[in-house]
Amino acid sequence: MRNRQGANWSYESAAWVPGKARRKVLEQLGAWGHRLGPVAVRALDSATDLLVATAVGDGGRKVSVHLSAQDGQACVVVLSHRSALAPGHAPDGDDVLHRVTALPGVEGCGTETGPEGRRLWAVVRL
Repeated sequence: MRNRQGANWSYESAAWVPGKARRKVLEQLGAWGHRLGPVAVRALDSATDLLVATAVGDGGRKVSVHLSAQDGQACVVVLSHRSALAPGHAPDGDDVLHRVTALPGVEGCGTETGPEGRRLWAVVRL
């Protein structure tokens, strides 16, 4: 996150978290002076919702959301904080990456699993 704007929030892992995270992401980008068009707002809303809902579904005790912005792009990273997931293992039937990449305005996304749980991210054109 060097030389770029960044913010993060930590939440309990609960069904209400995706909505709260969506609002915080959009509010923070506005506070940084980014003027978001309708495609960027829809992409950020939908991508944040999918990433956070997936992390909540992992069943950890908390979820953290990290936001950075640079060069007309925003990166949303979500951590599930569930250490019981085996490295490199995504839960069965998980097609979150296909759903995120299908969103207009999303330039890339990914996922990985490590000792702190699953990390999911999306890069959105602002």
